[in-house]
Amino acid sequence: MNEIRKPKRIINSVAPIRICDIGGWTDTWFAGHGRIFNIGVYPYAEVQIAVYDKDAVNDRIVINAENYGQRYGIDPEKYSSERGRVRHPLLEASIAIMELPQDQAYEVNIFSEAPVGASTGTSSAVSVALIGGLDALTPGRMSAHQVALTAQRVETELLGGQCGIQDQLCAAYGGINYIEMHHYPHASVYPIYIPNETWWELERRLVLIYLGKSHSSSDVHKMVIQSLEDSGADSPQLEDLRKTAPHARDALYEGDFAALGRSMVENTEAQGRLHPALISEDAVK
Repeated sequence: MNEIRKPKRIINSVAPIRICDIGGWTDTWFAGHGRIFNIGVYPYAEVQIAVYDKDAVNDRIVINAENYGQRYGIDPEKYSSERGRVRHPLLEASIAIMELPQDQAYEVNIFSEAPVGASTGTSSAVSVALIGGLDALTPGRMSAHQVALTAQRVETELLGGQCGIQDQLCAAYGGINYIEMHHYPHASVYPIYIPNETWWELERRLVLIYLGKSHSSSDVHKMVIQSLEDSGADSPQLEDLRKTAPHARDALYEGDFAALGRSMVENTEAQGRLHPALISEDAVK
């Protein structure tokens, strides 16, 4: 009978997905600067890391991607040379960017109830939860802000994708946040604290509807960038979006849900002017 090896340590890490990205698209490199309001919500991206002695298991790092039913070993030191053959680029790149102790072995379990490509920052939540969990294995501790920026670097620098900074910041900080990006990717995050009564009413009123179709956010970014080639960071479309986040922030502080709803409508209309592909035809039927 095979011996069941018990981990010597287990690390659990979670990160919320993002809704209400009011002012979204002004958190990108092509916008340069921006203002964003968003809310971190359940279901969380969940990561569990089991730590073993290196000699106790066959593979030093094992990924268990529960949503895909895939379990396999990797060597993060070979990530750069084998980049074209990885199974889950986001997961493997997030592990590769962290300098994990060589004298230990790890089994990394990842799960999320939120659908991939549902416009809720799911991939960012996964990478933030994973990097945050792995950070517990390394000397020192990263701040929430550093975890977010590291996750953003994974998507842009290691994977060559297009993304802003708000999804990672929302996943790292959680709760309700107002974000001011002074100059990409540098930003200040201002958590919004409201009375419990306002929280409860906000939860009662907000509904997230998934239309059953996924999309590639990086591909949508490319279309928006092409449409802004001539107008640049100070385009009227981006200026309109920058105005929406302060309206949402102020409305919530005042407990004015009608005004908050108007800021959402204002944001949706401004996104449509930025690029028509940002508004799903199914959503407006």
